[in-house]
Amino acid sequence: MINISKEKIKEIFNMKDAIESNKEAFILHSKNEGIIPLRTNIDIPKFKGQSLFMPGYIESLDISGIKIVSVFPENIKLEKNSINSTMILLSGKTGEVLSTLDGTYLTQIRTGAVAGAATEILSNKDSKIGALFGTGGQGECQFEAMLTARNLEEIRVFDIDEERCNSFCLEMAKKFSIKVKSCKTPKEAVENADIITTATTSKKPVFDFKDIKKGAHINAIGSYTPEMQEIDENLIKNADKIYFDSKSAVLSESGDIIIPLKKHIISEHDFKGDIGEVLIDKIEGRKNKEEITLFKSVGISILDIVMAKKIYEKTLKK
Repeated sequence: MINISKEKIKEIFNMKDAIESNKEAFILHSKNEGIIPLRTNIDIPKFKGQSLFMPGYIESLDISGIKIVSVFPENIKLEKNSINSTMILLSGKTGEVLSTLDGTYLTQIRTGAVAGAATEILSNKDSKIGALFGTGGQGECQFEAMLTARNLEEIRVFDIDEERCNSFCLEMAKKFSIKVKSCKTPKEAVENADIITTATTSKKPVFDFKDIKKGAHINAIGSYTPEMQEIDENLIKNADKIYFDSKSAVLSESGDIIIPLKKHIISEHDFKGDIGEVLIDKIEGRKNKEEITLFKSVGISILDIVMAKKIYEKTLKK
């Protein structure tokens, strides 16, 4: 058994690799080639946190695994990551543990790459302006994923912590050599934005539908419990097409979709399907530049397992 650190993953596996890995996993999922139970969430109310357990098995790859994630937003006050995680990869042939991986960074790059893959598949190819909500543990990878997927000229950033947002923008501008704007209001961030990514733990919508442009693509990444809701219900109602990483997982876990469903604002007939079904030409993707597309992800273990396997194999070759 080998342990693969964050530094090793960074050395051998980049964002483009991660996006391609996720696209492969989406295809496997849409072909029903994995056993992917819904994750188990355990609340830790004493410290306003949650621990999540995400197992899975992929027969065609002879691999299984489980990722354990703890989400503790109050950790930021302690100058610690708000998300901590470990990935355990097992042989599908013998059940032996092959590797443990830094699940925190794996989660960051995988989740960023989920939005990156959706952006590649669904956004307009000539997109120039991006908007990002949230500068926590997911912030940098979500930022990088937008740049990897599209040749953007500017990214606007909003966070409820203005000081943290300003620092994040300065760091991203220096690291990626792109125009980055720290926004004082959500409206300032999304006006005329071609791609919008939300990566927060908010329980109320982070921007208004009326402020976005025709043709925008939205990646809704943060909401993973029935109480969390980053996305305006008017956007859910009026989006031209809505896609998921996994419809069954989203309908069980995300308030972005569960809440408007309960209010009868939308019905399941309003959903196109899983994004992997676009990749295998089972359902259509974007058809014109005016469509507003929404991709909702809660994260499914097949994404982590496929990526962990690729990282493990690259590590062995090194």
